[in-house]
Amino acid sequence: MVLVSTFVAVCGSFEFGSCVGFSAPTQSAITKDLSLSLAQYSMFGSILTIGAMIGAVTSGRMADFMGRKGAMRVSACFCITGWLAVFFSKGARFLDLGRFCTGFGIGVFSYVVPIFIAEIAPKNLRGGLTTLNQLMIVTGSSVAFLMGSVVSWRTLALTGVLPSIFLLTGLFFIPESPRWLAKIGLKREFEAALRRLRGEDADISDEAAEIQLNIESLESTPKAKMVDLFQKKHIRAMTIGVGLMAFQQFGGINGIGFYASETFVSAGLSSGRIGTIAYACIQVPITVIGAVLIDKSGRRPLIMVSAGGTFLGCFLAATSFFLKSHGLLLRWVPVLAASGVLIYIAAFSMGMGAVPWLIMSEIFEIQVKGAAGSLVALVNWVGAWAVSYTFNFLMSWSPSGTFFLYWGFSLMTILFVAKLVPETKGKTLEEIQASINRLPPGLARTTPVVSKKSTEKTSSCPGDPK
Repeated sequence: MVLVSTFVAVCGSFEFGSCVGFSAPTQSAITKDLSLSLAQYSMFGSILTIGAMIGAVTSGRMADFMGRKGAMRVSACFCITGWLAVFFSKGARFLDLGRFCTGFGIGVFSYVVPIFIAEIAPKNLRGGLTTLNQLMIVTGSSVAFLMGSVVSWRTLALTGVLPSIFLLTGLFFIPESPRWLAKIGLKREFEAALRRLRGEDADISDEAAEIQLNIESLESTPKAKMVDLFQKKHIRAMTIGVGLMAFQQFGGINGIGFYASETFVSAGLSSGRIGTIAYACIQVPITVIGAVLIDKSGRRPLIMVSAGGTFLGCFLAATSFFLKSHGLLLRWVPVLAASGVLIYIAAFSMGMGAVPWLIMSEIFEIQVKGAAGSLVALVNWVGAWAVSYTFNFLMSWSPSGTFFLYWGFSLMTILFVAKLVPETKGKTLEEIQASINRLPPGLARTTPVVSKKSTEKTSSCPGDPK
């Protein structure tokens, strides 16, 4: 049931990828058919992220109010509406409206899918299963890239409806998140959902007791507001979550991904289609490798290796455009540019795409998870909008400067992870949150309420840094 539930949830991730991948192979056709200017198409490409910002802001509260499954249902309905609007559009206005609706839907998916998977999965499988979120995102993106090379943009828009239909159907057959059910006081439903997920013959008493104790310890605290996220006890988790999302986006992924075809053409390739197909084909197998490694190598090493790869890819692409602008080694310019972009995509798919979302789903205590998840997802989508909207203008200004800018953010990502991000592999969600708050992990399982005074006392335990 854990695997079935994960498969249903990641239909939303596939939808996410379909939305993101739509703009790259369709740019020239939509621009021609609807007579759009560069600024209008940049708005069409980036308005997805504006809708996603609003979806991100509401996602946490929505998931807390109507449950993880309820939030996914609402998101799927927005995506279906958006794709139909794109399919029937006759001009920029309706096109943008549809793109905005799909953006809202994937903004909610970006938060609720990894949270749902993290909350239903046993700790030894949580990393790999949550990484399926990113795998299905890149699979959806790759399928959109490949199909966009052989079908019209309207047909491609119509196929985007299918993942949401599968999701809506599948939600009737899977349980709600046990942790959410426990949080709202539905004890019988909580135990039934946990038993369905672990099997009829499994002993769920220890896990159920741990979850219940953690929930009970949080009931004595006031309901979290956005301002509460900046209290001292949450500031480290917020710094990690916000920092990872900012570095993920400002490394340039949405600019490079949204306009991949035109980037390859500007580098000197005879056709952007060849580069786009290579882009699509490389994402999925590399993401599979990342999913296998995430529970073996750990989160920190994987994300640092991934950031190192984006660092190298940006450097090669920037160098190629620099050589082209100075008329040097022109035969090597397309090779360097294509190699740089493909190395960048491969490296990003291995870790930078999935690991920040996985860590975000692990580090926040449940009483602030809704507000914190909304803020962190909002930061992610603000960065996505900034990059996707400015990419074409930056490339017009200086292609080499654009990639050197992203190169700098990749370097800062490595330093940030090395300094601040903890390893979360092999720990329960409660142990991770206790560790971030500088509490001994066992205390989180045995002490329902921990006062500020007792926290200060336990922070001086041997081996636990103040």
